[in-house]
Amino acid sequence: MPGAEITRERFPGYDVLAKRDTPSWDEPTRQVIDARLRTPLVPQFFTAIEWDVADALCRRIVALEDGAGGTPLVALLDAKLLADHGDGFRESDMPYMPEAWRAALAALDAEARARRPGHGFAQLAGDAQDELLTQMQRGGLDNDRWAAIDAKKFFERRVLVDVPALYYGHPAGWNAIGFGGPASPRGYVRLDGNRRDPWDAAEGRPGHEQEARRLNRHVV
Repeated sequence: MPGAEITRERFPGYDVLAKRDTPSWDEPTRQVIDARLRTPLVPQFFTAIEWDVADALCRRIVALEDGAGGTPLVALLDAKLLADHGDGFRESDMPYMPEAWRAALAALDAEARARRPGHGFAQLAGDAQDELLTQMQRGGLDNDRWAAIDAKKFFERRVLVDVPALYYGHPAGWNAIGFGGPASPRGYVRLDGNRRDPWDAAEGRPGHEQEARRLNRHVV
C-alpha cells in the first residue's frame, strides 16, 4: 500500500517547464499549466482540519519528499473540489465528490482520534497512517464513523482516482516520468522502440546519468 517514493533522478536535469515557450507547447497547454502553478496554497474548499487530514493522506498515497516534491497535492485537491470538477457522473452508492471527500476525511480523522486520543490523522506517525489507510483499502473500517460513506469504495473510487491524477497532471509529475506535455502540436517522429525525439527527455540509465543530464539540458 502507500506509497512509492517519487524521484526526478530517472531523468536527470530535465525540467518540462523549459518547454513552455517552445513549439512543444501550444497556448491552451500554457494556460492550463500556468493555472495549476498558480493554485492557492491555502484552503478554499477545505476547513483547516480537513486540509491537514487531506494533506497527510495525499503524502501517504504519493510519497514525496518534504515540500511535496514541487507538487502541492492538497492544494490541487482543494481547488478540484471547490470547482467541483468531477467525473461527469455519480455512482448511485457514492455521494457527490465534494461530499464524499468531506465525509471520508471526517471519518478518517475520527477513527484516528478514537484509537489514539488527542491525535488526529495528521498527527499520527507515517506507519500508523499507513495502517489506517490499508484498513480502509481492505474494507476494515466499517464502524458507525463511516455511516455516511463506505470506506473501501471511497478509497478505490476517490483516493486512487483523484490523488495520483493530480500528481501526474502537474509539471513535477511530468518531470518524474519524462513527459513533455500533450503530443499536440509537435507530435512524434521517431516511433521505433528505444528511440527518442530531440524534444523528449533522456532517461538516466545506470552508468549513463551524465549523458542523460547533458541531453536533457537541450530538450525543448
